[in-house]
Amino acid sequence: MSQSRAPAWVVPMMRFGYSARGFTYVLLGGLVLSAAMTGGQAESTQSALATLRGQPFGPALLWLLAIGFLAYSAWRFICAGMDLERRGTDAKGIIARIGQSVSGLVYGGLAVTSARLAMGAGGSGGGGNGTRTLASWLLEQPMGKWLVVAAGLITIGAGAYYGVKAWKESYKEHMAATPTSQKLDPVIKGGLVAHGIVIAIIGGFLAYAGWTSDPSDAGGMTQAFEAVRAQPYGQVLLAALAVGLVGFAVYCFVEARYRIVPARAGDDVTTLAAQARNKVEQEGRKAASHVS
Repeated sequence: MSQSRAPAWVVPMMRFGYSARGFTYVLLGGLVLSAAMTGGQAESTQSALATLRGQPFGPALLWLLAIGFLAYSAWRFICAGMDLERRGTDAKGIIARIGQSVSGLVYGGLAVTSARLAMGAGGSGGGGNGTRTLASWLLEQPMGKWLVVAAGLITIGAGAYYGVKAWKESYKEHMAATPTSQKLDPVIKGGLVAHGIVIAIIGGFLAYAGWTSDPSDAGGMTQAFEAVRAQPYGQVLLAALAVGLVGFAVYCFVEARYRIVPARAGDDVTTLAAQARNKVEQEGRKAASHVS
């Protein structure tokens, strides 16, 4: 893909969007950690945003986040439409680009929620209302039960994807190699896993709601956090998950600073993945020279 298809303004828009995403997860992780330590109710993304409304400069910050979420949403749609990350047009590439578009829809919704909160209106809530609304609507469609089950399984798969992303280190393909990005690698991996766990639990609730044909069984982040707390040593697990979500915020900030757009990056940019491959090749050549 030629660089002309990736306008220069895409990159700062992407960085602004990732920064807004990171700030939200710092806030969410802090609230969940507080809930784990005090026994209060764990919050969702929307509820975390709602806590800003009563703070000094809260409305201004909410407007800034709304713009940031909108930038992230636009970035995901443009990235998918123009294939700025060169995913390709095979089955794997199409699935990845559909996932980018779905992410764009989610953050477009968060942009609306932030704007509504900034204007003094109520948010959409974080107790799973959005997930239950989706389940309720799907159940009204032909073969609705199986549509909800399928949506739940897809969501579980999306959660698993973050774990695989951490395990295979595929995020390194689009991240510039710097001392900072290298040092934060363990934090990034933990953050991706934590985020994936939350998404997978939400998917489990959604699949169960389809199986029972009862939309009230679906749940969002609040229900996912409460499900973790209900386990043995749940308070400790919830605290660990909260720390992981802050780690995901760190991942977002690293993406905001060091993520590259392949359709814009020059040949002089070395990614973490390329650096790792070069290291393996060098070690292989050393081993071969010793043998010879």
